[in-house]
Amino acid sequence: MESDGAPFRCGHARDADWRKAAASCLSQIGAPDGRANFGWLYFSDQFAEAAEAILDAFRTTTKVDNWFGCAAIGVCATGHEYFDQPAIVAMLGTLPEDSYRIFASAQTGPEEFADQEAAWLARQLGCFGMVHADPNDNTAFAAMPALAAGCEGFFVGGVTASRGRHAQIAGEIQDGGLTALLLSADIPVSTGLTQGCSPIGEVHEITAADGNILFELDGKPALDVFKADIGDVLARDLNRVSGYIFAALPVRGADWGDYMVRNLTGIDERHGAIAIGDDLSENNRIMFCRRDRATARADMQRMLGEVKRRLSGPPRAAFYHTCLARGANMFDGENAELRMIEEHLGDVPLVGFFGNGEISHNRLYSYTGVLSVIT
Repeated sequence: MESDGAPFRCGHARDADWRKAAASCLSQIGAPDGRANFGWLYFSDQFAEAAEAILDAFRTTTKVDNWFGCAAIGVCATGHEYFDQPAIVAMLGTLPEDSYRIFASAQTGPEEFADQEAAWLARQLGCFGMVHADPNDNTAFAAMPALAAGCEGFFVGGVTASRGRHAQIAGEIQDGGLTALLLSADIPVSTGLTQGCSPIGEVHEITAADGNILFELDGKPALDVFKADIGDVLARDLNRVSGYIFAALPVRGADWGDYMVRNLTGIDERHGAIAIGDDLSENNRIMFCRRDRATARADMQRMLGEVKRRLSGPPRAAFYHTCLARGANMFDGENAELRMIEEHLGDVPLVGFFGNGEISHNRLYSYTGVLSVIT
């Protein structure tokens, strides 16, 4: 796992005292050797108020100035997940000289950033971007498409999830907004998306809707179409669909059957209507899907197999952005999701976090896992 003569190195630890967790991570990473020039750092939201002190501790010990990461309810490492536990995960690596840029919305807007970095961007054939966005800051979601367009970038990442401070690291600490790490096209990265769901029934045309309320599909009452798709057993007891059946919005122009999963937020049997967790437009399409452990595991295995086949060489580092509703909530026991990745990729340094939404190909998803692998 060499990069310019230096490996990626990962450390992770759980402790109620962030200082002890940081010391354990740093011990696993090992003494600085002067070759590493970039770090990724994720820590539990219990430590969010100490974000500046944590970053300073890693900078001082490793002698590495540039870091990227955030606070989260759950953080990930190779074969491990720390969900609602005080923990820190960190990774050091060597990126080729002049192969990356860091964006922080607290410092500059996306258009200004594109102007400032015009010469660097002109040398790239598109960028790969890791992005973090605060769900409570509307400017973050407005900045992402503008940044992607200006950089001609393929973005992956996550919406931060914190019960307190939404601290992000983009060179320095910023609260809220959007942060991004842009990697040159010269750095080979393979990505994959697992939905954890499987479609049921056909794709339907929305023929009557108001806001997030579905009234008609294919010219028929939406609830009638829904019941036909889910089958008689569930249709007789609609209380059973909660947490099991979801709406799926197909992505126009995607040739791999891509879709964005959204919650069913209400059913009106009197009017035959269904409420969806997203705004809807007539003449667009929608389908329904189910989510259970067997389906989630099968789709995870599919995604991992596809990513592994696309790798241009041995995996050197990995990044995983997964949903709060996944992990032990979706799979059989703690660490099961991360261990599946480890089984396919081996003992590859990996860091990441559990988010309030996941980003792949510049689009916002939910209930998904997004894996990115550097080779």
